[in-house]
Amino acid sequence: MILDTIGTLVIGGALAALLATITSTLAAPLVWRITLAALGGAWVSLVVGAIAAGDGNSPAIFVSFAVPILGIGLCAALSRASRTAIMSIPATAIIGLNVVRVLGVDFLLLVSDGRLAGPFPFSAGIGDIITGVAAVPVAVLASRTSLRDPRIMVWNAFGALDLLAAVVLGVGSRNGSPLQFIHAGVGSDGFANLPWALVPLVLVPLFLIGHVIVFAHAASEPRTSTRPAMA
Repeated sequence: MILDTIGTLVIGGALAALLATITSTLAAPLVWRITLAALGGAWVSLVVGAIAAGDGNSPAIFVSFAVPILGIGLCAALSRASRTAIMSIPATAIIGLNVVRVLGVDFLLLVSDGRLAGPFPFSAGIGDIITGVAAVPVAVLASRTSLRDPRIMVWNAFGALDLLAAVVLGVGSRNGSPLQFIHAGVGSDGFANLPWALVPLVLVPLFLIGHVIVFAHAASEPRTSTRPAMA
């Protein structure tokens, strides 16, 4: 269907943008960046294979959501070099990448197509649209002032909470899920298949990590830190 084709292009483009930004800005030896790109590609390939071959409610598929979060978290906790490399990714770039979330409009299109229902698509879709629309002006603001600016922190918190709410509502409205607590027709079943399953299983954890890194950047700034205003 045309909507699935558009979704494939949009999701693929978002993943390419995320990978390109990480590998081009990461302050690490070239071999590290190549290895990271290869691991990222392998992870996405395994997720795609698992979705194509398995049950949409398989625990193994849901585990893939936690892989990048746990992996990055362990690297940051156990290695100072990894923490330094992670923190070398500019907060402005991370914030700006969220512009792709304006395509949360696809959630609403899937509702009109009868493939999503209940509170999940409206919460996730509208939240993503708001986060994406604000991403560019917030990135510009972040380049001119401290990341501790309340406007930046509010945006970052909203974007992270939007993702967490989407996870809870998505899992809670998935028919057949042992964690289902919302019964609303097809619920979030439309996200059990490709290409849409890549949103919760790949894009959501990556964007969540990005929000955490922005908070870490802000926390690492001196309390008196201010950046000179650009002309």
